[in-house]
Amino acid sequence: MTRFCAVIVLCSHAEGKDPLYQENIVLLEADSLESARARAQRHGRDGETEYRNGEGELVRWRLAQVVDVAEVPDQALGDGAEVYTRHFRDYAAYRRFEPLLDGEPL
Repeated sequence: MTRFCAVIVLCSHAEGKDPLYQENIVLLEADSLESARARAQRHGRDGETEYRNGEGELVRWRLAQVVDVAEVPDQALGDGAEVYTRHFRDYAAYRRFEPLLDGEPL
């Protein structure tokens, strides 16, 4: 079995609120990349749920996209192991979508 990493995005919809997106990075073990992709899809669908929040609003979490599935670079997981690497060109765009960079509460 080989370890893979999947990047999965879920989206929540609540009555009268802007959507909230959640990016999950998940470790999966599979025999092939194709099998890992199928497991990532199942994992994302298994994360779908709905409930009433504290204000009584219906909140629905749905799978938006399996963004990527890749073999984990360091198969021997341990301290300092690299699990997933992402590249991007527009840091300003990254900063706009990542609330934790500016300490914004979720």
